[in-house]
Amino acid sequence: MARYHTEPFPYVKPREAGTSGRARTPVLIVGAGPIGLAAAVDLAMRGVKSIVVDDNNAVSTGSRAICWAKRTLEIFDRLGLGDRMVAKGVTWKIGRLFHGKKEVYHFDLLPEARHKMPAFINLQQYYVEQYLVERCADFPEFIDLRWKSKAVAVAQESAGASAVIETPDGSYGMDAGYILACDGARSTIRTMMGLDFEGRVFEERFLICDIEMQAGFPSERWFWFEPPFHAGESALLHKQPDNIYRIDLQLGPDADPQEEAKPERVIPRIKAMVGDRPFEISWTSVYSFQCRRLQRFVHDRVIFVGDSAHVVSPFGARGGNGGIQDVDNLCWKLAAVLRGGADQRLLESYNAERVHAADENIHNSARTTTFMTPKSGFEKSLRANVLKLAVDHGFARRLVNSGRLSAPSSYTNCGHVVRDETPLPEISRAGSAAVDAPFRDGWFLNHLGGTFTLLCFNSTPAHSGIDRISIAHSETSPELRARYLGAHASAVYLVRPDQHIAARWLSPSGDDISQALNAAMGRQ
Repeated sequence: MARYHTEPFPYVKPREAGTSGRARTPVLIVGAGPIGLAAAVDLAMRGVKSIVVDDNNAVSTGSRAICWAKRTLEIFDRLGLGDRMVAKGVTWKIGRLFHGKKEVYHFDLLPEARHKMPAFINLQQYYVEQYLVERCADFPEFIDLRWKSKAVAVAQESAGASAVIETPDGSYGMDAGYILACDGARSTIRTMMGLDFEGRVFEERFLICDIEMQAGFPSERWFWFEPPFHAGESALLHKQPDNIYRIDLQLGPDADPQEEAKPERVIPRIKAMVGDRPFEISWTSVYSFQCRRLQRFVHDRVIFVGDSAHVVSPFGARGGNGGIQDVDNLCWKLAAVLRGGADQRLLESYNAERVHAADENIHNSARTTTFMTPKSGFEKSLRANVLKLAVDHGFARRLVNSGRLSAPSSYTNCGHVVRDETPLPEISRAGSAAVDAPFRDGWFLNHLGGTFTLLCFNSTPAHSGIDRISIAHSETSPELRARYLGAHASAVYLVRPDQHIAARWLSPSGDDISQALNAAMGRQ
């Protein structure tokens, strides 16, 4: 199968370029990577117009973000891309961990059956960007994609924000209600505003390489500590579409990035790993990484989303997934504010909830990296003993942090959901993402999202003004009952537009529901 071929997107001269005219839009999105494009689609589906600017006019080079977790795929499904991504991607749920030649253990990231989306797919970032650009074209009245357009200045006023956009045909001004900074880890918006990350920088360097080869490796995640082909370090192998394999090799803190990226250095390392079979290198990079974030993601009319707000190591699939989950959290709130259904206080819940999620991801990612790259003799001895114990003991496996892959954050402790003391299943507690299950002739999550929804399981609470789904006992699959009812015959759930559970009860009053809705909308 042919390797992906990048075709540049056409640049169209903006009518304002080189003139004194100004563009105007409710939302200016800076950055047309997966995060910015997903935000444009999400806003468009809620009837909000945006202009997206990017200084490039092509998808990204190399696979970059490849692991898309189940919750992220559910978000993409809500945005109209889930089926296409799963069809193209390599589906997997089994991870194997090795120490030297020996398999320590393996894990299953989705042991339950009967979910629409798989635990993970591997799909190169350039495909995701292409699919999102094509999805943007479905909303010509709401999304204006402007390539080769660079934001070179931003400013804020009480009623909005402004930017200067530079193009091949000259600069122009733009006025926006809000600016979404989706311009990545090296965010120019963040630099312009004098903001910086807080957190930890790791000195270790890693070689990342995409190779094209024919191989019979299964669709699994393989991770090695001290592999025989790369003594003393760690390695990772992922299968991708088009016979592309992703390889990560730890190089140590003193590696020279320019030297290590040279073919004469890369090829022997790859041969040692994959054996005597032909392969072709399609992309190589040497990198180090950080686990850091901005102190705040919301700065009045400028909001940071994705890597512009937080960065983590790539081990654990928390970067791209975390960014898409930012979009999922933000866009319904921003749309509510722009439509006048909520005031700006609602955006503070984006800040609170996604800062909480970023801290959770950073904590797990930093622990993973520390376990991978022990510095002291004690840390090395601890890792060796943990790996020995992990062969037979589950408690030790929980200490092998490289096996703790991306899971959606719960907002239970962020102060924007109703305190949940109901004896309903833990998996569906308030603050968590709603769990999928078979429902009627399809899937439960396909009935949720876009608006607030009351899920009424064998219950008819007295409340109007919120969309509701009434679910009779005869309509509940065994999985739906197990995930939402447990041993109870009835329950009521209030689900937010991002498919997160705002509150749940066994038998709520109308006031209970109104108070939960007000809390979720930032009105109290």
